[in-house]
Amino acid sequence: MKTHLVSGGCGFVGRNMVKRLYSTTADRVVFVDDLSVGTDPSTWLDAPKGRSQGNGTFYGDDERLLFLQCDIREPLRGMLDDKDFWQKTYGVAIDRFSDVFHFAAIVGGRAKIDGDPMMVALDLSIDAEFFYWACRHLPDRMLYPSSSAAYPINLQTESHSIALSESDIDFDNMGQPDMTYGWSKLTGEYLAKLAASHYGLKVTCIRPFSGYGEDQDLSYPIPAIAMRAAKKEDPFEVWGTGKQGRDFVHIDDVLDCILLAMETIHDGTAINIGRGELLSFLEIIEIFCEFAGYKPPIKCLLDKPVGVHSRYSNMDFVKERLGWEAKISVREGLRRVYDAAVEKYGNA
Repeated sequence: MKTHLVSGGCGFVGRNMVKRLYSTTADRVVFVDDLSVGTDPSTWLDAPKGRSQGNGTFYGDDERLLFLQCDIREPLRGMLDDKDFWQKTYGVAIDRFSDVFHFAAIVGGRAKIDGDPMMVALDLSIDAEFFYWACRHLPDRMLYPSSSAAYPINLQTESHSIALSESDIDFDNMGQPDMTYGWSKLTGEYLAKLAASHYGLKVTCIRPFSGYGEDQDLSYPIPAIAMRAAKKEDPFEVWGTGKQGRDFVHIDDVLDCILLAMETIHDGTAINIGRGELLSFLEIIEIFCEFAGYKPPIKCLLDKPVGVHSRYSNMDFVKERLGWEAKISVREGLRRVYDAAVEKYGNA
């Protein structure tokens, strides 16, 4: 039986990947999360909870899912110290991992990135230990999620914004990324290149733009705006002027692109994942309020953090290299999120 590892497996992207792997393969999935941000798997897994052993809990009648509630660095260090770590600690025989998805990170919405940048810088430690482990245990394939925050901020201003291409990040001629989160992700991309060239690790890097989905938490703008539209907030508040824009891509499309990219890209090359479509927050609010059947006045909160003015992707390289493009339109994806918000919070 193949065994996959998902760090940050209870966060938004991680838990969606765990569910995808569990439903589409017959493989074992080990997923790790300290639940500082992630959601307990008993609330989102469609599999019965089984026995526990230490900080590990098995899920599913076949026990193909093993959840560890801890910092990912703990099992990484355990594996480095003892080749029989999994058998001794959890009673399962794991010689090596097949696919490894490294989603563990200190991250949140704009308030976290701007409000506590030194805490976000802890991602440097997490990524360094992860790559150190991966270069010694050499899983079959590894995913490193970078971020669109790695792109130079001078290409995302109100007076000068472009559709960001993979080539706009040049390690020989660096621009300034977005806060410590962007710097940490750039460092991770550099480590991925080293891991591939010096150690033979098959690693794929992705730069997702503004991913969203029905089960995303309210620290992110799309579910928060959907909730407020469902409750018919009036006036409708927006951070900043609302004219700042992002490239919104649904989580199902993100997962599709990840799995396709891992089939063919192994040298640490980073690819965009987006729709290549720039939408402002005012436009997003308008769509949600249309769903809700009302048209409130907008109240701009100019003291709130807003980040760069315009961030969106050029998807030409991905279309040419992988033949991939997003399937879910923004309108369809937002409708799904709005319907989930109405089910959860009601409709005023």
